Amino acid sequence: MISVNDFKTGVTIELDGQAWQVVEFQHVKPGKGAAFVRAKLKNVKTGGSVERTFRGGEKVPRAHLDRREMQYLYNDGDGYVCMDTENYEQISISAEAIGEGVKWLLENMNIQVLMFQGNIIGIELPNFVEMEVVDTEPGVKGDTATGATKNATLESGATVKVPLFINTGDRIRIDTRIGEYLDRA
Repeated sequence: MISVNDFKTGVTIELDGQAWQVVEFQHVKPGKGAAFVRAKLKNVKTGGSVERTFRGGEKVPRAHLDRREMQYLYNDGDGYVCMDTENYEQISISAEAIGEGVKWLLENMNIQVLMFQGNIIGIELPNFVEMEVVDTEPGVKGDTATGATKNATLESGATVKVPLFINTGDRIRIDTRIGEYLDRA
């Protein structure tokens, strides 16, 4: 059990038999009446979000997510095949379970697979991935006073905005949490 006063961003709790992750929280102490905690929660399985209000000091069960390190191998058309790095067992994960992370997956990449009550509910990618730019327009020098950007297609098929000096064949680092260019690798 965890007290709602101890909420932090990223904490996973269990409500109504489902796992919810705390996205935002706010402790409110009105001038009159008891304190309460207003929290925005994201359903770990479906991705939907709700806002809930809890009484101050209320206790809720902490959801125990199993994290297993796996290596992404390939896409077989029906799902994404991953291998458990401990027992070499292969499983297929649906695109719905992976969500937006699909565009950052590269073959032989190590990922964390999240499981709740024996079911796969998602994956955690590394915070940063290094990818090669396979297609981008040539950078044109001009009268740009600020950092101008252009679109670049990466080896995974994802498209990101990059500075004008990035060319086809360059390796760049991407922040997978926000899906943006960081720097050259």
